[in-house]
Amino acid sequence: MKKLLLSLSVIALLAACGKKEEAAPAAPAAAPAVASPAELKVAIDPTYEPFTFKTADGQPTGFDVDIANALCEQIKRKCVFVEQVWDSMIPGLNAKKYDVIISSMSITDDRMKEVDFTDKYYNTPSRLVLKKGTKFSDAASIKGKKIGVLKGSTQEKYAMGELKTAGVVVNSYEAQDQVYLDIKSGRLDGTVADYMEVTGGFLSKPEGAKYELVGADLKDPKYFGYGAGVALRKGEDALKAELNGAIKAIRSADTYKTLNDKYFAKYKIDVYGE
Repeated sequence: MKKLLLSLSVIALLAACGKKEEAAPAAPAAAPAVASPAELKVAIDPTYEPFTFKTADGQPTGFDVDIANALCEQIKRKCVFVEQVWDSMIPGLNAKKYDVIISSMSITDDRMKEVDFTDKYYNTPSRLVLKKGTKFSDAASIKGKKIGVLKGSTQEKYAMGELKTAGVVVNSYEAQDQVYLDIKSGRLDGTVADYMEVTGGFLSKPEGAKYELVGADLKDPKYFGYGAGVALRKGEDALKAELNGAIKAIRSADTYKTLNDKYFAKYKIDVYGE
């Protein structure tokens, strides 16, 4: 009997050893992770309405900001905006605090010695603004008047070269909105500013109601350059090529016209210029 039980136990053990284990069902494959687009750090001066300014809740907005986002979409990057005082824009770029400047920076011969530029993405003239009724024929006719300009701007360069030499008092400011505050308070008699900026940011508002554009368009390349472009560090040839392609793409599509009309339709102007 014991031999019989022992034989049965051996047979059962052998059967168990020979039985194949069933494989556990495979876990479902994980969905491939979607890579986040690389960031493009964009320097802006948010005191330059309607090109670059802030919404009521502090978010950057304006034509420059929208153009930047459109370009980032074209080159598959994510715009991250970095606020910077205007006069420190180029030093900050060369110190690698950000990748590009998209903030109405004019392409000038002097700036091209320090940084590189893409093709222009807009080009509007500058204008002189004075209180209504001020007699103006040329720079000498406003000798003694106080004019405010943005420090480090093409308008400052023009004012120093053409107005100050004729006896006009030229005061430079860290931000254009500070110029308008001093005009409103009576500390300044006027300004030299981009035509669209001063129209949208000052003349169209109640505080600008007593002021007007005087004289002709100001667009001498010696002072004002060749339009506003994207500034980037020298040697960034691949990024420059990408951005130039993106500028062409949004110009040929409806994107550029849509953004132009969003800010400037009431002025019936294409800010891309000639």
